Amino acid sequence: MSRELTAKSVWDEYASGKSFKAGLGSLGLYEQNRRNERFFVGDQWHGAKTGGERPLVRHNVIKRIGDYKMSVIGSNPLTVQYSAEGVPNTMDLIQTQVEEARRQVIAQQGMLDDHAIGDDDVSINLVMSALSEYFETTAERVKLEDKKSRIMLDAYTGGTSYLYTYWDPAVKTGLYADEDRKTAIRGDISVEVLDVENVYLGDPNSDDLQGQPYILIAQRKSVGHIRKLAKKSGASEAEIEAIQPDLTEIGYMAGDRSQEEPSESKKTTLLTRLWKETDDDGNVTVKGMQCCQNVIVRKEWDLKIRLYPLAGFQWDRRKNCGYGDSEITYLIPNQIAINRMITANVWAVMMLGVPITVVNGDVVQQPITNDPGQVLRVFGTAEDVNSAIRYVNPPNFSPRFYESINGLISNTLTQSGANDAALGDMRPENTSAIIAVREAATMPMQLTQNRFYEFIADVARIWAEFWVMKYGKRALKITDENGTWYMPFDGERYKELILSVKIDVGASTLWGESQTVATLDSLLSAGVIDPVQYLTRLPNGVIPSRGKLIEEVRQRMAAQSQTAMPNNPTEPVEEADTMDVTEVLEGLPPKYQQQLASMDQETASAVINRAIGSNALQ
Repeated sequence: MSRELTAKSVWDEYASGKSFKAGLGSLGLYEQNRRNERFFVGDQWHGAKTGGERPLVRHNVIKRIGDYKMSVIGSNPLTVQYSAEGVPNTMDLIQTQVEEARRQVIAQQGMLDDHAIGDDDVSINLVMSALSEYFETTAERVKLEDKKSRIMLDAYTGGTSYLYTYWDPAVKTGLYADEDRKTAIRGDISVEVLDVENVYLGDPNSDDLQGQPYILIAQRKSVGHIRKLAKKSGASEAEIEAIQPDLTEIGYMAGDRSQEEPSESKKTTLLTRLWKETDDDGNVTVKGMQCCQNVIVRKEWDLKIRLYPLAGFQWDRRKNCGYGDSEITYLIPNQIAINRMITANVWAVMMLGVPITVVNGDVVQQPITNDPGQVLRVFGTAEDVNSAIRYVNPPNFSPRFYESINGLISNTLTQSGANDAALGDMRPENTSAIIAVREAATMPMQLTQNRFYEFIADVARIWAEFWVMKYGKRALKITDENGTWYMPFDGERYKELILSVKIDVGASTLWGESQTVATLDSLLSAGVIDPVQYLTRLPNGVIPSRGKLIEEVRQRMAAQSQTAMPNNPTEPVEEADTMDVTEVLEGLPPKYQQQLASMDQETASAVINRAIGSNALQ
């Protein structure tokens, strides 16, 4: 760094970032996002002065649009595939090496030694394949699916959301560094979802996270926790005592609920500053420091990674702005109009059913109730009786008003890409047409989906960076169709590789598991696939112990194949005189003709003659 960082200098950067966000849009990022969240959850009459008697109706189209779009984006199953640039990659080589590694695992009771995996191209591809499987293991441990749901919701309401990956030395791995299992291996990656209000970019006009001069992360933490960090970092007693609760910064956190932080919680804002440094050899490393407003909590330290550990997902991009935009901001006027129109409609109907009653207090002296058949005593002339009580007739209510409400709701949903077919509000009279309309509605969301897939790819790159830079020597837990096994991994060998990440998008849940099973049943019945191919392609969880069942089927098929072969294959099989071989071949179904055509002439003739001799083709 060209200058020494102090708590004051970092806090000044934080103040500059707050000023930039407060100037975005007409309300500023903080207030606008709080308003967006209120409208999404249904608090859509917040602050309205209505007298408290009129029924305030809500027809929440914003939530329905958001739930639909988030479900479309997150419905497709995603898998991560790692590869190394400059290393040839063929499935045959990978499969051969994987099978050999598994055999060694079985022979060595579930653990390979450090020399089982080499440094050649095949071994590197094996490691890349193992990392692809290990991504799923890590994703399950850190509950990535739940984090993805929060990321999408925060991005929809706030425009941008971030996933922060950090190294947690307290994580237990269940692994040991020695054969006696006495030296436990601790430490692994953990993740945390951050709102856009928590992240401040050094260059707020650029959305390139890895190109930022620095990144600030602002979090509300308890004073006790921060003091422990400061003590561990070597802060003096005076500095530790200077860390005090602070409620002045709660206005810069996400959501209305953040404004209700009780003073008893004793929290203050902790800033984490991340930046990159490059040495004379061009090697890049990420460094960090933590501070409160007046105290450095943790002095500068080296994260020993080369990428910023943040991945961001923007719902809608804005030019020359590092923060995204929320669709809710521009749906709020429509939502307000819908709520007002429906409320007016309900109020008008109530006025027709229970109109306002005017009572002449000079004539009617007794209390008036709504009880049916109430008898009122009126003293006076007939005119007095007629004017004692009367109803105020409300103005005429046009039936087209209700049509206008439905039209506004329908247009809002349609213009947002959530038409009736997409939301499931159409009668399934024409399946093909409904699917076509649904696909047309989801097509404009492809750009948002692509940004989400790229966000997952960024997460995968960051995790791989932690694995190769922080893991050292440890075994990777791999879970596949054959069970769980552990592959040795030495991150030092692979930290200079250029890793590429590919996101494979699975079939949409529109087709479901039942449709997959039905298709596989048809293929098996038609003889297109064999039982092993059928079992390996079944959805996970349909059959328990599927790997063991597949192995048993393979063994049975191999035994049947051995039984079908002649005892002495060198002896020529006598040709049957009952049928001509050529005629038999021409009379077979096409699939058998193709199988025989793939054999050499001698083998094909032997198979046909054996079948003829056993009357199998009669």
